[in-house]
Amino acid sequence: MKRLTLVLITLLSACSSAPQRPLPPVIDGGHAGAPGEPAPEPAAPDRVEVPPPATSGGAVVALLDRADDYRRAGDSSNEAATIERALRIEPGNARLWHRLAEARLAQGQLQQAEQLALKSNSLSGNDTRLQASNWRLVARARWSMDDSAGARKAEQRARQLEH
Repeated sequence: MKRLTLVLITLLSACSSAPQRPLPPVIDGGHAGAPGEPAPEPAAPDRVEVPPPATSGGAVVALLDRADDYRRAGDSSNEAATIERALRIEPGNARLWHRLAEARLAQGQLQQAEQLALKSNSLSGNDTRLQASNWRLVARARWSMDDSAGARKAEQRARQLEH
């Protein structure tokens, strides 16, 4: 009886209500680094790396690593879904909201990207570097929406925060 209970618990714990998304295939870029070392990311002039705060737990860091893999593979849909999972763990993390805004911008969801960047700013406290990154993202979204006046205002806010 004890053994049957253990088998049933093991089988039930292996079940999941949500399907797991597979990681994208590893693409060998032919870089000259050490074996097992990830290839360097191509330069993206509009993207500013905003690392998670040191207080993030291991699950959030692991999810961000997975989101980075999706981003490198050009899979912004799975990148966004993975960041959303991290946000369910740390909903007050301004840097996660920024990362989701970047993913939405890459998907062409311009208004949502703008709103997510503004939400990140509302949670960012005194992190002026993050705030400036958010305002640059807002500017890019507004330029894409043909809101040149709004884009210039956002760029001006970013410059003010950088000084």
